[in-house]
Amino acid sequence: MEDIRIAKVDILIQQKKYAEAERILKDLLATDANNLHYLALLAEINLQQDKLDAAKSIINSAIGMSPDASMLFSIRARIFLQEEDYKQAESDIRQAIALDAYEAGYFAILAHVRLARKDYEEALTFANKALEIDSENLLALNTRSTALLKLNRSEESFDTIEGALREDPNDAYTHANYGWGLLEKGHHKKALEHFREALKNDPNFEYAQAGMMEALKASNPVYRLFLKYAFWMGNLTSKYQWGVIIGFYFGTKFLRKAAESNPGLQPFLVPLIILLSLVAFSTWIIEPISNLFLRFNRYGQFLLSKQEKMSSNFVAVSLLVCFTGIVLYFIQGQDEFLAVGAYGLGMMVPLSAMFSHTKKKNILLIYAIAMGVVGALAVLGSLASGELFNSFSVIFLFGFIAFQWIANYMVIEGKKR
Repeated sequence: MEDIRIAKVDILIQQKKYAEAERILKDLLATDANNLHYLALLAEINLQQDKLDAAKSIINSAIGMSPDASMLFSIRARIFLQEEDYKQAESDIRQAIALDAYEAGYFAILAHVRLARKDYEEALTFANKALEIDSENLLALNTRSTALLKLNRSEESFDTIEGALREDPNDAYTHANYGWGLLEKGHHKKALEHFREALKNDPNFEYAQAGMMEALKASNPVYRLFLKYAFWMGNLTSKYQWGVIIGFYFGTKFLRKAAESNPGLQPFLVPLIILLSLVAFSTWIIEPISNLFLRFNRYGQFLLSKQEKMSSNFVAVSLLVCFTGIVLYFIQGQDEFLAVGAYGLGMMVPLSAMFSHTKKKNILLIYAIAMGVVGALAVLGSLASGELFNSFSVIFLFGFIAFQWIANYMVIEGKKR
């Protein structure tokens, strides 16, 4: 009877009927509270629903009862992986492998962790190890494909993921992963097909929804260029990301000094400095502006989250304020209207990044609100006095410069773990 009920739990989990599965498990645990298999399934149900604290509490209790059960460590590794705590995830999955070195799934999870930590060679090594044990392991095939792509071995990468699709043509994760790979290589139209297939099989799959949104935005050639830059930066470790940011900052500063000390070079250097400044500024605002245009797409509007819609709306308002200030300056010829334009232009950056994923929740949102208040006071001061600069405008300027460094630090550290 218990075997039948456990088989039913497995089916319910596959069907994502978690509430029913949980009821059956709790009934079973009422008569056998220390059953590791029941506890593992209950933790799995909570993990699938993103109830990570509950899943971790259950699995910690199970490990306390049986510290030599490899399966329990693999589940906890997946919980840490979901939390983006890659160090702890790797520690647990290596413990699982130490307890059972012949389980393909464990090596596949370890490969996935190494991939998340941007160690693509090791990710490939462990994915291959998993496939030596089980040549049909879907996670290993997907991880191998992504690792090969990051190592610029595109042909092998796509051969691998096509093999994964032959194993299971309806697997949503494989289709989504294939879509992201195609998107990274610039094939946004073909990527759309795979994201569509993924969402056909799992309409609520966020990984596929995010990919579909990027592929739709990539129909814009300007956004495609930004996407290439975003993939390139995203593939770098945090150390090299900082190298690019700092190098860009000091490189621009060097060009400014060179232009100041060499008047003959100014006709060549000044346009280059302006271009570089516009490129740097556009990397912050292009995504929320693209989201704004996506809202007018009959499919794209359903892919945007509430926060993405809100951010794009605020950026649009900020852009309108900027244009209004510039137009009024040319009509009236009064400097205080430049303050209005500068406020609109400056606020586009914090408003575009205020919902970015960071370790400290809402820190960028709070910063953006503070900048908005200080900037508004600066504009009111300028309109009242007729002067472009005042104490609030100086604070706003320093806040704007500091924001770019703070936001880069928060975002990079949030992905580093």
